[in-house]
Amino acid sequence: MEKTLLSLGHGYSAAYLAKRLVPKGWRIAGTTRDSEKFDSLRAQGITPLLWDRNAILPWLENASHVLVSAGPTEDGDPTLDLLKPDIKAHAARLTWVGYLSTTGVYGDAQGDWVDESTPLSPSTERGHRRVQAENAWASIPDLPLHIFRLAGIYGPGRGPFAKVRNGTARRIIKQDQVFSRIHVEDIAQVLEASMMAPNPGTVYNLCDDDPAPPQDVIEHAAHLLGVDPPPAVPFDAAEMSPMARSFYAESKRVRNDRIKTDLGVVLKYPDYRAGLSAVLEAESGAS
Repeated sequence: MEKTLLSLGHGYSAAYLAKRLVPKGWRIAGTTRDSEKFDSLRAQGITPLLWDRNAILPWLENASHVLVSAGPTEDGDPTLDLLKPDIKAHAARLTWVGYLSTTGVYGDAQGDWVDESTPLSPSTERGHRRVQAENAWASIPDLPLHIFRLAGIYGPGRGPFAKVRNGTARRIIKQDQVFSRIHVEDIAQVLEASMMAPNPGTVYNLCDDDPAPPQDVIEHAAHLLGVDPPPAVPFDAAEMSPMARSFYAESKRVRNDRIKTDLGVVLKYPDYRAGLSAVLEAESGAS
């Protein structure tokens, strides 16, 4: 079978996977709700599809691999809402299905370590929706499902440098707060490694080796730019949106052993220092 990837909700992480696959001869179709993005997708070697069942179905019928990046809303999982009967009909024929979830499903570990066997205990509405979505995908019979729980994603265009430069970055200090994160290029290499060695039913944590307080990342970004770090702001005194504040409701360190032992992945950016240096170089080159 020709290697054909249907990318549902084709976004930032999926674009980096496509960069790896297109030169290797993969046919890739990516969905979007905005037809103005069609030219950009074509320029990347991707066939653009509107988020419409009639547009997607011919590709689903012929795909060998499916990547689901579209996250759940308060109304449920948008992909299953649109395509569940069709996905069920083709489940046994597919080679690999990847669902991009989040480490938010583990909830608050108060700074302790979690791994893929940790019971799910989300503490935010977004986390609860993700657990429901994971369960809904896992309930489809014969689907070769692989769940990828992503830590905080960063990379070119999604680093802290713009905010540090324009003075909007803040070093918000909350005692014992740590996050795990993952460079987008490492997400892409893990997904490709899994596609090359399918193991349906497996869950993988995608994160680097160095969970760290968020203020340390901002301070290092300022150091790389050669500017003073923004002043420290106590969490309780910080003005934040409800969304931003919710990220501080959970503190955990995420283990990534499985992507190394099962998939043989060697992280390109094992900590935020290596990753931020690469992001700055990429952004400087792009500008």
